[in-house]
Amino acid sequence: MALPAELAARSALSKICTRCSVSLARQGRLSNGVPHVSQLQRRSLSGKRSRTRQAIIFPGPSVRAGPGPVSKRLSSGVAQPSESRPTRVLSPDDLFHSFTNSPIPEIRRRAAFIRQHASCPHHDHQPGGAMAPAHVDFECPDCGIPVYCSKEHWADDYEAHLEICDTLRQINEDDHDLRSGRFFPEFEYAGPQLDDALINMTNWDTFLYTREFNAVNDDRSMRQATRLLTYPVTVGSVIHELSPYNIKAGGRLTVEGLKSFSALRYTLHPPKSGGGMDVKGLRVESPAVRIFILGARAESSLPRDVWVQLAHLFPRSRIHLIFIGPESMLNRDDEFPLPPRTASNPFGAIVEDRVWPTMKISTIVDYYHTIHRTGYFYPYDPYFDCFVLFHPGLGHPASSHEWEETLPMLLETKAPIIVTGYTQADMQRDIDWVNKTAAGEFDVLLEPGENRFRSLRWDLNDLDPQDVSAGNWGVWAFRGKRYETTRKSEE
Repeated sequence: MALPAELAARSALSKICTRCSVSLARQGRLSNGVPHVSQLQRRSLSGKRSRTRQAIIFPGPSVRAGPGPVSKRLSSGVAQPSESRPTRVLSPDDLFHSFTNSPIPEIRRRAAFIRQHASCPHHDHQPGGAMAPAHVDFECPDCGIPVYCSKEHWADDYEAHLEICDTLRQINEDDHDLRSGRFFPEFEYAGPQLDDALINMTNWDTFLYTREFNAVNDDRSMRQATRLLTYPVTVGSVIHELSPYNIKAGGRLTVEGLKSFSALRYTLHPPKSGGGMDVKGLRVESPAVRIFILGARAESSLPRDVWVQLAHLFPRSRIHLIFIGPESMLNRDDEFPLPPRTASNPFGAIVEDRVWPTMKISTIVDYYHTIHRTGYFYPYDPYFDCFVLFHPGLGHPASSHEWEETLPMLLETKAPIIVTGYTQADMQRDIDWVNKTAAGEFDVLLEPGENRFRSLRWDLNDLDPQDVSAGNWGVWAFRGKRYETTRKSEE
């Protein structure tokens, strides 16, 4: 039997315009054209006791030993929600604390880790210096992070430290803000996109505005929001038909890139078919676009609401995200126990079906080159397949050997390969390695440069406090070279 509140809402529904109806549907107040009464409202109306609204808190970055697939650790995760909103620990004007004396136990443990593993950068400890290497022990009073072994070395190298001191202080405050116990409205994401509303991908501000996100008026909140959204939006900004990367001057897209991404966009932006819910409305649909995310680590554990934003960018196409890598289930052991490897599931893939009506996510804990040899995902089609490598460390000494077998197989597929980097130096090192390893066997699709949708929040390397980087700072793309068939002229 319908509740009085529902009956009253039904009678008022006819007075609501279409645009308002869509807006209400986005907010979860309409369901199939019928006003929706939330579970909380139902309990209140029926006299049952309701719970306090639960808040989702995203912990900050943990250790990042380097950009390689093995050494990188999770950059973000999801804490289990409590029964009620967590008690606020820090106020907005009380976010700066030294790591060692922080009111947050997790940050104090992080300070102890830095003291135990990070080395003092002073020139006296460098090879040929007057002193043996030493771990950091002195915290800069301006940034609150252990950076030198002693106050004397900090003062002697103060000018060099000033170059990153403000950034380190910002990292300090952002980490405390993330664990302050406040409610995070910036983590409430926008719903489906209106058909007649175009997305503007010029920058973060225009994107969030045209996607109708809640207004983010604080720089710190913007940094927290972009730290997670950078993963799906970076991919979408490259393969979307309204991509800011074009073939015009300064657009960084090459002629070969236009060919490859035009094929992918043809599939991602299909014309309206006129299909419906009845038998007469049945239409043939194209297969899902497969986005292979290789060397997956932190990105595989992102909240699924974050990845659903990619589905909202392509509402008329189906997307299958495939996370592949030995660390793709890192920090998720309690969430999904690994299934056994069977004949029907030879690699023990964890499939999250219907994350969104048009999106499916699969996770495989294995190396890509092992899977490629079996032909498990064969055949590959440039119209339906794309590879993404987030901070892969292709040229990093600790991880380049893991990509030596994978790179020729990626080039063999002729599908686009999108690669990001932490910094300019990190990205250039990957480019140099690809040039050295596969010289003459690939075409650049997107010229290297800064990513318009990089994370606005800076990250700290706990093994080297001098190493400051941003998630997906740079982006570029390439694929295996295609050779045009020519005919020998007949004499």
